[in-house]
Amino acid sequence: MKLAGALVLLGAALLLTSGGDCGICPAIKEKVELFLGPSVEAYVDFVKKYKGDNATLENAENMKNCADTKLTEEDKESVRSLLAKIEASKYCW
Repeated sequence: MKLAGALVLLGAALLLTSGGDCGICPAIKEKVELFLGPSVEAYVDFVKKYKGDNATLENAENMKNCADTKLTEEDKESVRSLLAKIEASKYCW
């Protein structure tokens, strides 16, 4: 999937989970920051707080490793910028 498509899907998912007020849940913000950050262990530990079965944790680790190898710093900044724009949008009430 192209980065632009991934960003659109991320934005849509975040808006849908925000309850309609465009405020992004702090847990989602934390998850995105951990996912984009340097530590696989920190991300997997975060996921473990919500669902600790082996398949989920293994999948989280695989996804994080894949993101670390595929996403550039520019890609990661684009995601962070999208989150900031969603929260700052004048169309959100």
